[in-house]
Amino acid sequence: MPPSDYKQILYEQHGRVARIVLNRPRYRNAQSRVLLEELDHAFGRAGEDDGVGAIVLAGAGDHFSAGHDLGTPEELADREERPYEDGLRGKYRRGFDLNIDTSLRWRNLPKPTIAAVQGYCIFAGWIISSAMDVIFAADDAMFLPANFQYFSVPWDLHHRKAREILFESRFIDAQEAMELGFVNRVIPKDRLEEESMAYAARVAANDPFQLRMIKLAINQAQDAQGFTQHIQGAFPLYQLSSLGESDPGFALAKPEGRRRPMVQRAFENYEARKNAEQGESG
Repeated sequence: MPPSDYKQILYEQHGRVARIVLNRPRYRNAQSRVLLEELDHAFGRAGEDDGVGAIVLAGAGDHFSAGHDLGTPEELADREERPYEDGLRGKYRRGFDLNIDTSLRWRNLPKPTIAAVQGYCIFAGWIISSAMDVIFAADDAMFLPANFQYFSVPWDLHHRKAREILFESRFIDAQEAMELGFVNRVIPKDRLEEESMAYAARVAANDPFQLRMIKLAINQAQDAQGFTQHIQGAFPLYQLSSLGESDPGFALAKPEGRRRPMVQRAFENYEARKNAEQGESG
């Protein structure tokens, strides 16, 4: 598939840097099946291209990614054309194929990867940014983790902070994300692309074999501690958690539209905190 055939992403090459862009700004770059398949193809293309030394992942528009696509017209049409099996079997296969297999594959690409994140980075947005080696965040970035499919959060954050944030369901702004070690740098939004590409160009100028060995050694250090085993083992717990939202005793009201209950809760917590801060300053 040539890059010109991509429908929901863009693929560019600038010198020795490949820039892959989630290109659904109308939907805040919600991750459809088509988008994830194209993203997987583009990462594979860049990984195999000897002319590429580093890869930048970005999002078009104001937001990096507002998460999973829960029902845009394109996604619904694709589900009708290529349905998964009904019930738990289909739900399990879809989640594993699109979020576990792909994310682990992207984590293990033979070249350095950099996520350039602005605006919302919710649930699946966290997943794909976490699978990258380095994360640069615009100063307006807002991250929301959860017990999602690729549950990297206890590796991205200290386990006590992970519990605190996940129990409450709250956003992390760019500065806090850097303080917690999830983000490498916070950059003014109007300089995010320039600085992420400049960093990637400096990385790509180094010896590709040395870069590959460095990345492999770091990934192996995590795997020796159980990273990949944990990711695969936590996935069934996500499935149970997701199915539990349909229980009669589920504690949260289901919001109107397609927003997940815990995302709605995070927005409510954010608004409450903002109102409280405004009241104190007033």
